[in-house]
Amino acid sequence: MQNMISFFKKTKSKTTKKTDTKKEWFQPEGELAIDIFETDSEIIIQSTIAGIKTDDLEVYIENNMLTIKGSREKPSVQSSDSFKKYLYQECYWGPFSRQAILPEEASDAEAQAGIEDGILTITVPKIQKERRKKIAIKEKK
Repeated sequence: MQNMISFFKKTKSKTTKKTDTKKEWFQPEGELAIDIFETDSEIIIQSTIAGIKTDDLEVYIENNMLTIKGSREKPSVQSSDSFKKYLYQECYWGPFSRQAILPEEASDAEAQAGIEDGILTITVPKIQKERRKKIAIKEKK
């Protein structure tokens, strides 16, 4: 993880001018780890998102593409000593996102999301299609 943070810092410094006062065009973004599984009637997406407020999280489905975006703020630690040296720094703080393509049978209109014990769960019902349909044959005269 430290190597990834170093990569983003190096990339950021190379891609922005120090004299540029406009908003930087490249901001590093973490990728959220997700699990996707299905049952007979639903597609379920889960992710650990402890420490994120629901106001800092956005979930949407567009053209069968699930997008989860958010930001995790680094908590401030009060200390009498102003010096801080990390021994390990593995947690990602800042903006993150993840996209995943959902199967065509996903019914995005009825999708639901909830957070419990730091786990985001998104439930997308499947559109129930008939597996076999008899087609009437019309006789032409």
